This record gives sequence, C-alpha cells and structure tokens, in this order.
Amino acid sequence: MPWMETAPVEQRIAFVVDYRQGLYPMTELCARYGISRKTGYKWLDRVEEYGRRGLADRSRAPHHCPHRIAAELADLLCTTRRKHPDWGAGKLLDYLEPRHPAIDWPAVSTVSDLLARRGLVPKRRRRRPHQHPGVVPPTTTAPNDLWTADFKGQFPTQDGVLCYPLTIADQHTRYLVTCHGLPSTHGVGARTVCERAFRTYGLPRAIRTDNGVPFATSGIHGLSLLNVWWMRLGIQHQRIHPGRPQQNGAHERMHRTLKRGAIRPPRRNAEAQQRAFNRFRTEYNTERPHDHLGGATPASRYHPSPRAYPTRLPAQDYPGHFLVKKITTGGTFRFQHRLLFLAHSLTTHHIGLEETDDGIWSIYFNTVLLAKLDERDYIIRG
Repeated sequence: MPWMETAPVEQRIAFVVDYRQGLYPMTELCARYGISRKTGYKWLDRVEEYGRRGLADRSRAPHHCPHRIAAELADLLCTTRRKHPDWGAGKLLDYLEPRHPAIDWPAVSTVSDLLARRGLVPKRRRRRPHQHPGVVPPTTTAPNDLWTADFKGQFPTQDGVLCYPLTIADQHTRYLVTCHGLPSTHGVGARTVCERAFRTYGLPRAIRTDNGVPFATSGIHGLSLLNVWWMRLGIQHQRIHPGRPQQNGAHERMHRTLKRGAIRPPRRNAEAQQRAFNRFRTEYNTERPHDHLGGATPASRYHPSPRAYPTRLPAQDYPGHFLVKKITTGGTFRFQHRLLFLAHSLTTHHIGLEETDDGIWSIYFNTVLLAKLDERDYIIRG
C-alpha cells in the first residue's frame, strides 16, 4: 500500500531510518512500504539535500502561471469596474481594448474571475426552483376517481377567430364530461366550464392536467386561481411532469379522435363549432365502442359522483396547534412582524403554519404542503 495518509511524514522518516540501518535491500524495503524504487530514491535524495524538512509535502501550485493577469492590468480593470459597477467583464474589455491597443488582453472568463476575487461582483442569492409535486400513476377503481383535463390546441374557425377547446374526461370510463370551445385559455372561462361540469356530474376526487395556463403557474407549488379553487372544493390536483404528455395518454388519444371528428375542417364560426363539439361528444359517449371498455360505450359505464357541488366553499379547518394566517390582497401574510409574500392566487384564503423543527415552519393550504419557512432568514422555500 502507498504512504499511510494519517502520518505520511512519519512513514517517510521510518523508511529512511530502515534504509540507513541496511536491514533490507532497496527493492525489498520499498516493497514493505508499498512504494516504487523511484519514490524511495526520491525521498532519500530529499533528505540528503534538505534534511528532515525535505520529507514534508510540497505545494503542487505551479511556479509560474502564464495566464496570470499583470498587477498593472488588474488594477486598470478593477478601477474601470468601480467607475462602471454595472458593466460586466465583456463590456469592460470592449471599452478598454480600443483605448489600449498595445495590451494583450485576457479572456472574458479570466476577467470575471478577477472581479469576483476582488469583491467587485455582488453575490446573488441562488434561486431555488419550486419543486414539482410529482404525479401518481393514473389508477382508478370507480368513475370520478380521476378526471383529466386539457386544452386541445387552438385553431381558427372559418371567420378567423381562434377557438380553444377545453376537454374534461373521466379516466375510469373514458366518459367525455365536457368539450367546450373558449376564446382563450384564461382562467375565468375555464372555471365557468368546470363549474357547469361540477353542477351536472358532481365533484371528482382528483383532476390531472399539464402545467400550462390556467391549470398551473410558475409560482410556488404551481398555484393558480383555478387549482386553488379545486383544492378548496377538496379536489386533488395532479400535474404531469413538464414535457411528458404520455402521463395523460388517454386524454391525448381522445384529442386525436376529437380532431378527426369535430375539428377537420373547422366550422363557420364559434357557434357552429360548438354544435360540432356537442355532436361529437354525444357520439363518443353513447354510440362509439371503446377498446378500453371491451367494446362498451363510456356512457354505459359512467355515473355521476356522489359528491355534490356545494353552494358555498367548505370552511378551512386546520389542527389546533397550527398558526392560521389570512393571505392579503397582495398575496402576503404577516409572520413575526414581517410581511412575507406567498402567492397572489391565495388572496383572501387562509393558510396553516406548523412548526416541524426548531424555527422551521411547514406552510399548508388545506392539506397540501406548499413550502417551508425558516425563521433564521425568513425565506420561503418551495
């Protein structure tokens, strides 16, 4: 084995002592210490030239760095940076090169390192991306266990007006709950369609969507006005991973059938297009045999949910040991004399904070864990 890392200098001293006693030939002595004969002779030469201090490890830093910036050049760069604190390394070089054409200027990365070493580049707090809540397998045991929702890609009707079809389907029976053309993907129209479906068919246990508007946003936990409303109704929102449409594969397959049956060709206007959607939905649910159902129709297997749509949103109840806070119109809440921003979509709703560790608080919306709050820096981490 090579030199013992715990005390390499002592091992080298022992090697030199054994060599001077002449107890072993050089080849056998090096083998006992697990080193090569070349290494053994190196340390003997070091002791001969420098004494015992020659056995210590030497710095491996190069004696000369050809890329090191000269002191005068470094001072010029730093002085210019102080005069223009918002200029980066590239802009500094673009400014100085024509004014000092005789200088062999270093690379941009070298200048950036210099500015960082001199403390001329402010350290930015690293942004932590909000974590995706993950997606569970789309397993169901009964109708309304899971609905899937998505916008079929927009297309213009013959009068040139864009149509955005919003579709909702029951995953267990493939029943097409609704197919409604909207003028945009704004959440107001989507909420109206969802509310009509809830009043007619009741509430599902969960809804699965992609990560686009209006189902999710880039804010903490992907909160949007639409999915906050769903969660208040006790509906779990499942979001597929970005760029993984196959995680909502049954819905995507239905969209291909919808495109052939009701979109190609586009109808005259929005009213005519909606009539085509309604005809398609009736045929899809009541006449068209479905392979997933063994040739049965979705309507023959589907029944409304026993969970009726409430006239008022259910009250938010948190355990007694939770600290309950109301979100202001600015998306903030007050915590220990500080005003902390959480999300605009939670405005007027209540959140619950539970201290799970010393100074560490878990932030809940209903039963959904949104983020963690650390008292030491008051940063909310999703």
